[in-house]
Amino acid sequence: MKIGYARVSTRDQNLELQLDALTQAGCTLIYQEKASGALAARVELDKLLAQLRPGDTVYIYKLDRLGRSLKHLLDLVADLQRREVGLVSLTDAINTNSAQGRLVLNLFASLAEFERELTRERTFAGLAAARARGRVGGRKPGLSEEAQRTALAAETLYRAQQLSTDDMARSLRISKATFYKYLRHRGVPLTPHRKAEEQVAPTTI
Repeated sequence: MKIGYARVSTRDQNLELQLDALTQAGCTLIYQEKASGALAARVELDKLLAQLRPGDTVYIYKLDRLGRSLKHLLDLVADLQRREVGLVSLTDAINTNSAQGRLVLNLFASLAEFERELTRERTFAGLAAARARGRVGGRKPGLSEEAQRTALAAETLYRAQQLSTDDMARSLRISKATFYKYLRHRGVPLTPHRKAEEQVAPTTI
């Protein structure tokens, strides 16, 4: 059974875009919620999770509609997989019923753990040493913290060599030109066929 979940964060936002997409995807039942993503309790989501059966598939418009955080999202996906329930995100090119979809989510999980390790390692002494070398905050200049995380995700997906460039960029919700910009920022060497692909990619973001 295809079951949809749609959520907006305030009373002023409209659910119609999500509802139309979920209906077109073939969902026969759609749970609707107007609640902040930061809230621990979401009544409609709890109702959805309670009535799932093995073989069902949960459809969402995009991943940030489901989880409060990356950790919460990954915990939910792990619970769904234990219960033999699939997850499809319509705008993130993710389908846990497919090998590629599971790969992307596993990479996200690895990135989350990697980021936690980096946070623990950023001691005062390490930051002081970075500043002494002229690098404020101990990270490369030019990208925000959010962009740094996306660049790390882009590198991980690229090195896995399981998805096309279009699919990798789409899963990160960035343009192909930005995807290559992030790879260059992280000093990732391009394989020959990727270099040819980059030459025809736009040079502006």
